[in-house]
Amino acid sequence: MKAPKSEEQPVVFVVDDDESLRDALKRLFQMVGLRAETFAAAPDFLRRKAPDAPSCLVLDVRLPGISGLEFQAELAKAGIKIPIIFITGHGDIPMTVKAMKTGALEFLTKPFRDQDMLDAVQLALEHDRARRHEERAKTQLHLNFEGLTPREREVMAFVAAGLMNKQIAAKLDLAEVTVKLHRGNVMRKMNARSVAELARMAEILGIVLKS
Repeated sequence: MKAPKSEEQPVVFVVDDDESLRDALKRLFQMVGLRAETFAAAPDFLRRKAPDAPSCLVLDVRLPGISGLEFQAELAKAGIKIPIIFITGHGDIPMTVKAMKTGALEFLTKPFRDQDMLDAVQLALEHDRARRHEERAKTQLHLNFEGLTPREREVMAFVAAGLMNKQIAAKLDLAEVTVKLHRGNVMRKMNARSVAELARMAEILGIVLKS
């Protein structure tokens, strides 16, 4: 199935109160085929509905009202997971350390080279693509698990814990052939190609075998 068009068009958001810099960055990103949207202040960005596409945020540390670092904290608190590239004309080492510790991917000091910015943006977009892929996979995993019957969920927990069919049959007071049938259904419904893969799925789902 072909991905939606929006998935094929990454977008770079720029939040900076310097209009000339916003315009320059927008032109730079458009030159390499990237969508770019610019904002003069953080609240303007928040009013924009998040796109269904890989994205990143180029954020000035010093903004009118809320600072870039404060805005980064607000985004994290709101569960908005967008890779951030900080830019500033007044950067110092403590500020850089704080930004990186709180999740920023890069910190560029003005004036920066165009190539350094493009490299940072490409890295950020790759991070966001990977995050989106992982989240979609987790969502599908939960949907697959919801498709299991209560008995199949029990069998899955035992299989993921490494028990053999005979052991599971004894635990659940079932015939071994019945356990084998449930086990096959679990592997098929969960799209698991091996017991090791099923065990990883159980770990992600937080399935713990009760003693």
